[in-house]
Amino acid sequence: MFARARRRRIPSDRFARTAPALIAARLPVLGIRDFRLLLADRVLAPASFAFSMVGVSFAVLDATHGSTAKLSYVLAAQIAPSLVFLLLGGVIADRIAPQKVIVAANVMIAVGEGTFGILVLTSHPALWQMIGLECLTGTGMAIFYPASSALLPRLVPAELMQEASAVSRLAMNGGQMGGAVLAGFVIAAIDAVHPAAGGRPIGPGFALIICGTGLLGTLPLMLALRVTAHERTQQPGMLRELREGWSEFRSHTWLWVIVAQFGIVLMAWYGSFAVLGPVVARAHLGGAAAWGTITGAESLGLVAGGLISLRFSPRRPMRFVVLIGGSIGISPLALAMLWPLPLICATSFALGIAMEIMMVQWTVALATRIPPAKLARVSSYDALGSVMAMPVGAVLAGPIAAWAGVSVTQYGAAALIVAASVLALIPRDVRTLRADQPTLLAAAAPEMPGVPLQEAVSGMAATSAGQ
Repeated sequence: MFARARRRRIPSDRFARTAPALIAARLPVLGIRDFRLLLADRVLAPASFAFSMVGVSFAVLDATHGSTAKLSYVLAAQIAPSLVFLLLGGVIADRIAPQKVIVAANVMIAVGEGTFGILVLTSHPALWQMIGLECLTGTGMAIFYPASSALLPRLVPAELMQEASAVSRLAMNGGQMGGAVLAGFVIAAIDAVHPAAGGRPIGPGFALIICGTGLLGTLPLMLALRVTAHERTQQPGMLRELREGWSEFRSHTWLWVIVAQFGIVLMAWYGSFAVLGPVVARAHLGGAAAWGTITGAESLGLVAGGLISLRFSPRRPMRFVVLIGGSIGISPLALAMLWPLPLICATSFALGIAMEIMMVQWTVALATRIPPAKLARVSSYDALGSVMAMPVGAVLAGPIAAWAGVSVTQYGAAALIVAASVLALIPRDVRTLRADQPTLLAAAAPEMPGVPLQEAVSGMAATSAGQ
């Protein structure tokens, strides 16, 4: 009997040993140690920040008795630091190891959101306090993006960039999906058990504290990465580095045209959906649980889009990016027309799929067509151009909605998104750039300390047909 039991255990033991090898053969990027650490971070950090995405809006609405104008000011304060710190973050991330910039960014966000949560639980936060704390959070977000964009190409070889981008974004969106849904139900459940503390709901406060705690938990993962700063024979001044990044940015027509398009698209979307969406959810759809479900459905779509991105690549990626940007107008339109909650969630899911495929293509385009030593700076111009008008959208959305009505504001935003996307299709480079055109990094894979290139790309033939 003992011999038979041992024989029965052998297949499971063998499976336990071979399962990781089979996964690594299908997804060779998972054989890279530093990429696995990055993957863990990209689950935990978005899951934590999703609590902020739900908690901040409802904390402000509760503290200001549903004021759309004051919600606009607080959310604008979260975006406004990008106008100053995105470019600075790009220069810093090109000078020092990008994971150290990400550590600093996560600490700022954790302190900002955690302190906001404590204020919600212990007092009635004043408008100036909420604005100040969201400015701190926004500063962390601003310096995070260019460093994050520069980090991934430093961890994987060029041959695995699409796979790495799809897998890392899949992990990120999976974390965000779970966090968004959980945040909405945590807020609703806490407020149901403890309806109010001194006249104020406390669910949003707990959500913000969970956000801060989770982001602090990402620090050991980032500090364990073995990525060093770019070696430089000289250290030019910051202004010169900014000029070099700008020259590279404006030399690609497809790049600056699409960034300009998304500057308008995100301005209209942020005001009509991110600012006014919680207002609609609170008044007509069921409050925080409904809004968490909507954002969770979008995140589920992002996860599905990430899976599709492992095997799908449009032949003309920039045209694809522009068209998906135009489809974002459906989001405010669905809220303006007060579609049923299941239909809004289905729409968010479909848009999530499309947007994730789009973002993978955009990430790969930047990583393979921009010189590595300039990537963080170019990414900072990309992010700055895309978000610089978002504070305007946030500040204007509340007062316009108070004057003209929420639905009218959302209809106008949808029309603006479509118009900007049509204009972005005019340049020939946007319409004709092909995915199979030569790229800068085809012959310049980054070196990874401790990871031989042959080991990193072993088994790639098994997946190359779908790349």
